[in-house]
Amino acid sequence: MSSPMTMRYRSSSPAWVCLLLHVGLLCPVLGTSRRPNIVLILTDDQDVSLGGMTPLKKTKALIADHGVTFTNAYVGSALCCPSRASILTGRYPHNHHVVNNTIAGNCSSKAWQKTQEPSTFPVLLHSSGYQTFFAGKYLNQYGAEDAGGIGHVPPGWSYWFALEKNSKYYNYTLSENGKARNFGQNYSVDYLTDVLANISLDFLSYKSNNEPFFMMIATPAPHSPWTAAPQYENSFPNVTAPRNSNFNVHGKDKHWLIRQAKTPMSNTSIQFLDNAFRKRWQTLLSVDDLVEKLLKQLQARGELDNTFIFFTSDNGYHTGQFSLPIDKRQLYEFDIKVPLLVRGPGVNPNQTSKVRYTALVANIDLGPTILDIAGFDLNKTQMDGMSYLPILKNGNETWRTDILVEYQGEGENRTDPACPAVGPGVSQCFPDCVCEDSYNNTYACVRTISKDHDLQYCEFDDAEVFVEVYNLTADPNQLTNIAKTIDQEILEKMNHRLMVLQSCSGVSCRSPGVFDPRYRFDPRLMFNNPDDMGHLLRRKSLRWSSLH
Repeated sequence: MSSPMTMRYRSSSPAWVCLLLHVGLLCPVLGTSRRPNIVLILTDDQDVSLGGMTPLKKTKALIADHGVTFTNAYVGSALCCPSRASILTGRYPHNHHVVNNTIAGNCSSKAWQKTQEPSTFPVLLHSSGYQTFFAGKYLNQYGAEDAGGIGHVPPGWSYWFALEKNSKYYNYTLSENGKARNFGQNYSVDYLTDVLANISLDFLSYKSNNEPFFMMIATPAPHSPWTAAPQYENSFPNVTAPRNSNFNVHGKDKHWLIRQAKTPMSNTSIQFLDNAFRKRWQTLLSVDDLVEKLLKQLQARGELDNTFIFFTSDNGYHTGQFSLPIDKRQLYEFDIKVPLLVRGPGVNPNQTSKVRYTALVANIDLGPTILDIAGFDLNKTQMDGMSYLPILKNGNETWRTDILVEYQGEGENRTDPACPAVGPGVSQCFPDCVCEDSYNNTYACVRTISKDHDLQYCEFDDAEVFVEVYNLTADPNQLTNIAKTIDQEILEKMNHRLMVLQSCSGVSCRSPGVFDPRYRFDPRLMFNNPDDMGHLLRRKSLRWSSLH
């Protein structure tokens, strides 16, 4: 396909200069940028806990087998826009203030554009001499009229090819450096995953070879509407959603929203989610093709060996777990855990079992890690995350033992006429009146992984102040809430730790966790003012007061 990249191309092509001068020895050689190039491939709603990587055979062979598979990679919030904001800013939701996928929830809002976009990691990369390229889904409300429309190009991007609003495969609009380009439904020229692949290959041909580059490619797959490429529509004919021990069972001792799901699910619901599961896998086959095309092109240009490649997702997904049909948003492993594969210079191949790659990493770490690779001074940022480049290189780094997961529920202040028994305050409801979200599905968790502990502690901001605690060593599918039986001292420490993390910012988000040998329990941190022991620290709302 033709490329409009020359609209913002900032220097003459070195190959063209070579032709004029006829002095090949004075021309730059492809792939010889001194600083590494960096590629981030981001999928949409791809789980890892339920086999979401299974269709991606080429991706495993080309990235994982040549690098690292992190087995404990998590997101700060299990929803697209808050998670993508965390990736871009390196910050938890309570610090970047994106709480859901709406403008009112700060998703690509004018407030986001004014306060957060100017300090995203691509801005810092660009300022330090990187060519920066974006193609695909940015934030769910990008391109909305009250968010600046298609003409808004976020700072820090040399080349910008962003999808208007949410994931689609056909009949969509891209912002090509601020100009709208409409696409139809002809597979050969319009299928979005393939279009992103072609635009990315074009960039590799048109970019300057005098500067390192960063590429972020954000695919629609495997997000709904799960439209597979024609050649893959009949793939995986016998695949169904995994029948793990938490499939189609009652969510006993869980938050009321999980308990309200109907168990057992109807045959119609199971057929629906099985079909969705299969279609999700089908869409990922085109992502697998994209990865193969991109890496082959990098190899042909002599640039692959000097390029870090990251592959991950914005959140996980569920299909029938605890009788919830399909969605994300929940606090459980299937929604908050994501794939993370990395290859690059100095990273040993096929590293999947060594202890250091079980390190607890989060999407807030992507920005710091990428900036660290580029040689940027991380002390000049306000990011909550930390660079795992030292882990990639040698594994001797002292690492964290916990992260924060937080989510602010959404719900309508009215009763759905089709589901009067459910009552007001719910959203994302299915025809059988099983609802995936509610206004008080607002929670915060400490996810802890250390040498001897694999725990999750969660509190809900509701009338019950409901608590869920799971020992994932004994109960990996999170069937049994041990909040009432766990040692009281551990419970109190986890409660304290949650309060600290929910009020953290920057370096304080990286303080030692409860099971870190460096941890010291200091009750004074539970108070706004250590000298005023009469006022408990109020947890920060995810929502930013100035947005209302």
